[in-house]
Amino acid sequence: MRKAFKALVCATVLAVGIVGCSEKQPDVSEDKSGDGTGTIELAEFPDRPYWGDTHLHTDNSVDAFGFGTRLGPEAALRFARGEEVTATTGAKTQLSRPLDFLVIADHSDALGATRRLYDAPRWYVDWVIGDETVLRWYDMMHESPEQSTRAIGELIAAAAEDRVPEAMAADPEASAEATKDIWNTQLSTLDRYNEPGVFSAIAGYEWTAMPDGNNLHRVVMFRDGSDKTRQTYPFPGLNTQAPELWTYMKAYEEETGGRVLAIPHNSNLSNGLMFQMTMEDGSPMTPEYAALRAWAEPVIEATQIKGDSETHPYLSPNDEMAGFGVQGWDFGNLSLSQKTTPDMYAGSYARSGLLRGLTLEQQMGVNPYAFGMIGSTDSHTSLATGDEDNFWGKHTGNEQAYTDRSMKAQNLGTREGRFGWHYLAGGYAAAWARGNTRAEIFDAFARREVYATTGPRMTVRVFGGYGFTAGDWDGDWVRKGYGEGVPMGGELEDTGQAPSFLISAMKDPDGANLDRLQVIKGWLDASGQMQEQVYDVVWSDPSTRRKSGGKLTPVGDTVNREDATYTNTIGAAELRTTWTDPDYREGQRAFYYVRALVIPTPRWTLFDAVRFGVTLSEDAMADAVAQERAYTSPIWLKPQP
Repeated sequence: MRKAFKALVCATVLAVGIVGCSEKQPDVSEDKSGDGTGTIELAEFPDRPYWGDTHLHTDNSVDAFGFGTRLGPEAALRFARGEEVTATTGAKTQLSRPLDFLVIADHSDALGATRRLYDAPRWYVDWVIGDETVLRWYDMMHESPEQSTRAIGELIAAAAEDRVPEAMAADPEASAEATKDIWNTQLSTLDRYNEPGVFSAIAGYEWTAMPDGNNLHRVVMFRDGSDKTRQTYPFPGLNTQAPELWTYMKAYEEETGGRVLAIPHNSNLSNGLMFQMTMEDGSPMTPEYAALRAWAEPVIEATQIKGDSETHPYLSPNDEMAGFGVQGWDFGNLSLSQKTTPDMYAGSYARSGLLRGLTLEQQMGVNPYAFGMIGSTDSHTSLATGDEDNFWGKHTGNEQAYTDRSMKAQNLGTREGRFGWHYLAGGYAAAWARGNTRAEIFDAFARREVYATTGPRMTVRVFGGYGFTAGDWDGDWVRKGYGEGVPMGGELEDTGQAPSFLISAMKDPDGANLDRLQVIKGWLDASGQMQEQVYDVVWSDPSTRRKSGGKLTPVGDTVNREDATYTNTIGAAELRTTWTDPDYREGQRAFYYVRALVIPTPRWTLFDAVRFGVTLSEDAMADAVAQERAYTSPIWLKPQP
């Protein structure tokens, strides 16, 4: 697959007769071009969650352009900052609330290649490349958006199966030069839109490893300004493995003095490969490998458009909320070239990955899967939309102009099985930081003081420690949390007493009330077996809702299916509690994270059905109302050395 994409770059560069095509960018101040250190006054403690998307594609991505997107990085940045933008399909669109930060994560392989192929003369594709399949793809790209989408789907499927046309041989140097050109242009654009204290435009890209169609992708995110990021360029993903990416990251930090991290995503489509118990070749995992992965990947993307990766009902049968965002994504890998079997689930979902990390840490002293959790969109439209009532599709072929998008087949390859309604509208990443700069946002990710939401911007906070009481809420509980405990993403050393937690959540000011807050605990029992438990720790309407048989009475459902509305007559605007682990055992190796659930609300599919008069299938209608949620990064309990 790597050869194919490099070839596309080479062929199209030769066709238009250029390698470099960047325009001179206006000079910007050092404050805008740097990492933001020393530019704004910082709070004493992280004082609010900053909202962003670390996984957005523009027309520089080989698939996004092929799928029809015609908006570039500048439009993406303007939109994220709250400006009105005209979508590729012609409609005016705007976020109701701007984001605080954005990572444009275009694919490192074949950066800008499909645009250059599209712009090449047909005679060149026909006479010089001289391959019937490549010419057919070229013609499909020019025929219609629908045919262009199918052409790129075919290319993805062919690449996953290593059957790309032989004619697509490439010059690696031409490919590298084209990548450098686009990368440097983008860095200049990021600097122009970066504004410390207001908006952080953060450098990054997507490393796209897809062995046999199994998703092992990572978003690479930099802390630094363009003085350092211009000293590197995106590392190719195809035909490389994760340790090679991590080595590249180490080299970047050593050579520039900068900082970089990687964010795995869509583990749900990895067919068990994302959180393996072994090395890639099946040999026992080494402490060196585990330590390198833990350093490189402090967070994962647990929820996004292509499904939710928290857990699966098969893995968590006693978790009644485990099925969110699973439908359509659990029967096959990314390209649908391989089926998914239940034995693969444990290596594909975050909760099981966290549990496997405890086991590996017990075996070799290092936890490769001690990750925090965020959400992001993975939108390929240049539009970072995460709200159900403003969903702009995965790619241009399912923007709002396509009124029947919910029931249309929406497959990344050529195989059938996934439909529009399987896509989720979210999510977003929330970072607890002392201010809005590139450095502060990155540092929140690095220390895992971040959380994921499926779209709603609820404020969720948790501290873990010993001896927290209900009376702590009457004082400066945030100061106490930092002073006597650790925030989400932190670690506690076992002291022989049960850990306690300060847990707080407030609803999205523009959204639905909260249903409940849960603590998910994972641990190793005395025999070393992995265990998990979901605790309902505080909930709305406690005077009328009770636990029966260990289950909490449902919050209710106010959604009107006829007009896609709901009311906040149930639920609570704010929930908080002090919770102590009732099942603590001294010496346990454990983690705890909070899941915040909102009341049932309409999904984008129900909004579409009402707006456009679309009749949803029985399955789609049953899934047209959901309880959106947030997942915090865990707090780990570690035995004393």
